[in-house]
Amino acid sequence: MSETTRVVLVDDDALVRSGLTLILGGDADLEVVATASDGLEALDVVARERPDVVLMDIRMPRLDGIEATRRLRSVPDARVIVLTTFDADDMIVEALRAGAAGFLLKDTPPDRLVAAVRAAAAGEPTLSPRVAEQLIAQVTDRSAPDGRRAAAARLETLTGRERDVALAVARGLSNAEIAAELYMSVPTVKTHVSRILTKLDAANRVQAAIAVHDAGLAAG
Repeated sequence: MSETTRVVLVDDDALVRSGLTLILGGDADLEVVATASDGLEALDVVARERPDVVLMDIRMPRLDGIEATRRLRSVPDARVIVLTTFDADDMIVEALRAGAAGFLLKDTPPDRLVAAVRAAAAGEPTLSPRVAEQLIAQVTDRSAPDGRRAAAARLETLTGRERDVALAVARGLSNAEIAAELYMSVPTVKTHVSRILTKLDAANRVQAAIAVHDAGLAAG
């Protein structure tokens, strides 16, 4: 990742795009490199700009944010944060399944918005532990027995230490928090997380957390 975090904003409301541009543009280490008004335009913009973070509205014309997020999984290092008006929006779960790294409410305070974008660019979770637990519980409740068995089989491929890290990821902990709890260095945690994502075929930490919960292994 470059010193400046490059951001693309995707929303069909011009006022929302302008407001987010003003908020993020006020920080020297964040740069809004482009905006898009719908999912189809977003695919072209992201392919051209190769941003570090994409802020993606869910409900948009032509192509919604969920399908756009799913298609953007093929773009290396573009971490998608979905934007929504309601924290209980069922579509958030579908967006997380599609590969979103987290979500933000549109009325998130500016300082928290900036912090979340920085965290996403660094590969850190953009869901608080409380919100992560609520959303992942929704996914787990909907999981069919076959899905639970498949998730459990994927978890069996992890080493003991990777399993410990995966459980911590499922609780919404950051790399620094995991390092402190498990008495590891942060670089070691990052290495474990990378291996976990590969073994679980997960696009990001949120999907890894979903796999852990699907397998019924999440610690409280």
